[in-house]
Amino acid sequence: MNALRRLPSVDHVVGLLDGTIDLPHSIIVHQARQLLDELRRTPDAIPSHEQIAALLQQRLQHLVVPSLRPVINATGVLLQTNLGRAHLSNAAQLALHQHAGAASIEYDLEKGQRGERNHHVTNVLTQLTGAEAAVVVNNNAAAVLLLLSTFAVGKEVIVSRGQAVEIGGGYRIPDVLRQSGATLVEVGTTNRTYARDYEAAITERTAMILRVHTSNFRIQGFVHDATLDELSAIARKHHVLLVDDVGSGSLLDVAQFSLTKEPLVQERIAQGADLVCFSGDKLIGGPQAGIIVGRAPLIQRLIAHPLMRAIRIDKLIMAALHATLQSYLSGRACAEIPIWQMMSTSLDNLNQRAQRIHAQLPSHWHVHPCESTIGGGSLPGDTLPSFALVRPHQAPQHLAHQLRMGTPAIVGRIAEQALWLDLRSILPAYDESLITRIREIESA
Repeated sequence: MNALRRLPSVDHVVGLLDGTIDLPHSIIVHQARQLLDELRRTPDAIPSHEQIAALLQQRLQHLVVPSLRPVINATGVLLQTNLGRAHLSNAAQLALHQHAGAASIEYDLEKGQRGERNHHVTNVLTQLTGAEAAVVVNNNAAAVLLLLSTFAVGKEVIVSRGQAVEIGGGYRIPDVLRQSGATLVEVGTTNRTYARDYEAAITERTAMILRVHTSNFRIQGFVHDATLDELSAIARKHHVLLVDDVGSGSLLDVAQFSLTKEPLVQERIAQGADLVCFSGDKLIGGPQAGIIVGRAPLIQRLIAHPLMRAIRIDKLIMAALHATLQSYLSGRACAEIPIWQMMSTSLDNLNQRAQRIHAQLPSHWHVHPCESTIGGGSLPGDTLPSFALVRPHQAPQHLAHQLRMGTPAIVGRIAEQALWLDLRSILPAYDESLITRIREIESA
């Protein structure tokens, strides 16, 4: 009890700040009361009045300084989920700025009346994929939930055991099926599933066959999967839907960069999938979105579902996605979209950049070859050769922390008692900022 007497009054601790925080007095008082209440619960460790004022100032700073900050991704993971996945193209960033005010998201300017928000990207998506129609929601998990909720409530959905997967954030296919009201019917084994396994599982309660991309892992060796052509024939024969969740999705062939071939959305449509869903912020290289393409009557049912309003995208995502898709339509995706720029950059180019940057850094830094990964649940196990700026250090975690806390924040990786900054995941436009920040921490 005596220790608690050392706690200052609310007015006293607020007065110690002496107007250093530009916030309304009521907010400062409220935060001071909360802090003092917390300190009363630890009477054996009461700080000094000055220390309490410093703690209050720190809490108030967290209110006014955003925790969401721009970051230079030097991890070597090109689609780093924790850092927001795809870096948007210049055109997509410009579109965000242009549509920040009023925009014709649900207004038909020609007719002067209410319009339909989905039509802004429908034509581009159908042109690129060969599908009859398209709809966009806020991510691919929402796309799968919408598909199941629309077509499979109270019915059965057939999934290969090898595809009943869990991906990042605890997203599990069996759980999503249960949440939607559908019943999961697993067929085959973890490593081998045949077309006959799917066909044998079809009953009068079957709503769809669902193929699921395994995202961030790959089974190799003694494996077999039924082809989409085989499943399409079975689905048509038994009048059930064939839905293909291709995960990352891709409109360009990654095999041109010596990577394992990913399913192309346009190929899946051509092979007979009724509906194909995929992400907008992975290999498409746009903002977070879940894209569904396929047969027009089915897409219309998705649009009409009550869940659609809860998971629809806003004007900014629509604008950025449209700008991203325009790069594919014009044939300039590899030149304009950052994820393709990163994958297509030659090793010689990366080495030249690394040497140029290294020449401007203190002697503690070195250039080393390394391997980059795609990330974001795309191309698990595949790597691309790269070069990194490497700083051996007795406490590389401390150095990494210094880089993270500056402006702009730089996030690298720690290996072999050193900090590694992989250049493949850094766009050349950030090179000068990288040099400046490294010099700052080394001079300090």
